[in-house]
Amino acid sequence: MTEKKSCLVVGAGDATGGAIARRFAREGFEACVTRRPRNQAALDELAAAIAKDGGTAHAFGVDAREEEEMIALFDKIENETAPLEVVVFNIGANVWFPITEMTSRTFRKVWEMACFAGFLTGREAARRMEPRGAGTIIFTGATASVRGSAEFAAFSSAKAGLRNLAQSMARELGPKGIHVAHVVVDGMIDTPWSRETFPDRFEGPDTDNILKPGDIAENYWTLHCQPRNAWTFELDLRPYCEKW
Repeated sequence: MTEKKSCLVVGAGDATGGAIARRFAREGFEACVTRRPRNQAALDELAAAIAKDGGTAHAFGVDAREEEEMIALFDKIENETAPLEVVVFNIGANVWFPITEMTSRTFRKVWEMACFAGFLTGREAARRMEPRGAGTIIFTGATASVRGSAEFAAFSSAKAGLRNLAQSMARELGPKGIHVAHVVVDGMIDTPWSRETFPDRFEGPDTDNILKPGDIAENYWTLHCQPRNAWTFELDLRPYCEKW
């Protein structure tokens, strides 16, 4: 009998996060997906879609910025579902404002969502994986992780902080058998929002000028499967035509 194992995706939306959950579910993982409680209906739809495809999924409405909620989430998955072998932090919080119009509330909220929540996720994952000496923790980054563009002060600083968090964790946990990776997703992703906001990008015969969630997810699976003699810390993904 195969021992059950779980994959947690924090920030499992209708694009990249959902695709990652589906990819691991296809490999027999118990897919645990989270978004804020107000998005519970969308989470339930994702879980149902995974089940329809033959996988197993569990939906949790959780605010990843709240420490007690995150501790309880990890405890619940470990005690009631299956040991966590893979944890993916995939919250975006991509907003832009001129610096003179940026409120302290917005800046703090973006940091809490894109960086502090990543810390809580990474810490709780490490606490469960370290005694077992194995596991994979992947953080989703963005162009802003490595370059602070105009009007992206909050997002850039949060994503840069998340990248450094991941780097610190990789150096600390790698020797203990835990693979920590950071993925720079550099370019527009094919989502309902991007199709509605930038319809011209989706016109014409070229379908490879936009990042596809399923192809992003395939790279996350590859990262998890890497032998520890050749682990990747940072992977950058972009369409062939993206300027960088």
